[in-house]
Amino acid sequence: MLAIHGTSATTAERPRVGTGCAASGPSPAAGCSGGVPEPTLRSLARGRGLVIGSAASAEALAQDPQYATVLGSQFGAVTPEDAMKWSRVEPRPGQYDWAGADRVVDFARRNNQQVYGHALVWYTSLPGWLETGGRSDPEIAALMRQHITDEVARYRGKVWAWDVVNEPLGAGGKPRASLWSRALGPDYIAEAFRAAHAADPGAKLFLNEFGADGINAKSDALYKLVRRLLSEGVPIHGVGFQSHLNLEPAPAHRVDNLRRFTALGIDVAITEADVRIVGPSTPAKLKAQAEVYRQTIKTCLAVARCVSFTVWGFTDRYSWIPNVQADAGAACLYDAELVPKPAYAAVAGALVTTPEPSHS
Repeated sequence: MLAIHGTSATTAERPRVGTGCAASGPSPAAGCSGGVPEPTLRSLARGRGLVIGSAASAEALAQDPQYATVLGSQFGAVTPEDAMKWSRVEPRPGQYDWAGADRVVDFARRNNQQVYGHALVWYTSLPGWLETGGRSDPEIAALMRQHITDEVARYRGKVWAWDVVNEPLGAGGKPRASLWSRALGPDYIAEAFRAAHAADPGAKLFLNEFGADGINAKSDALYKLVRRLLSEGVPIHGVGFQSHLNLEPAPAHRVDNLRRFTALGIDVAITEADVRIVGPSTPAKLKAQAEVYRQTIKTCLAVARCVSFTVWGFTDRYSWIPNVQADAGAACLYDAELVPKPAYAAVAGALVTTPEPSHS
């Protein structure tokens, strides 16, 4: 998430699925029950060899049964939105609070969903005691390794993939200055991946970044970073592309960009997709939003090793966007009343049609 705030089948091998009411319109219709369109997004995505997921709010799961029903039925994976971040799980030194993270993981188990862990090492969302403690560089390095070990080991076998390092690059692709880079130097990324792999050798380990969806200076720098890590034998298995977008044209050459990463022998994923609308939501804006969502999931479907597509929250009721941009919102597949929007129909429709060959 932004501070401002296994290999899949090939495209040709992914079977087509009948439309049902999931692709028929923005709201539940005949054949739908309980506000959940049928067939669900998760069943449509499964037929395409793709896992579709959503960020999950531990707080909403605890207090909103309607939210839980839609999340559990529509999505095949969940990413804890905040519950696994360091500031949440260790608010005081050595005193862990796993309640929120456990709630999301247990919910996923009950609903036969996968869990994508987020995020072990980030430059922000750190507990205050860590940022202001006056510790030496070796102490900070040891705390980072211990945190990774404790969290990954707790959920060993329960989390299929982790965002091990989140947003290591700054503007233009320059390495981001952080507590970690100051204490460990640029090798902190490799150290984090090695610690996560040691704690759960069966988990897929991702590096997650924003602003690198298309081919640009930042994605070039990210590509060089990943290529170097792989050459050094670092256990990195994939790269996540956040895809926080708006109604402007999508980044150029997204398919080509993802394919150059998979050519390195790793997976890619769309990890935090949302499409914000500035100002009031009008029918024209909702239609444009739906098209951005459609093109974004089609990008993933066009890349054989794009293993998952995750929206950063599925309902405007709990979206993070208005908290960081007061004049924006309405970024999700469902509105605040948990009614599917045109964006929902666009994603469902993309899952039941063969992707067009694309280099965009």
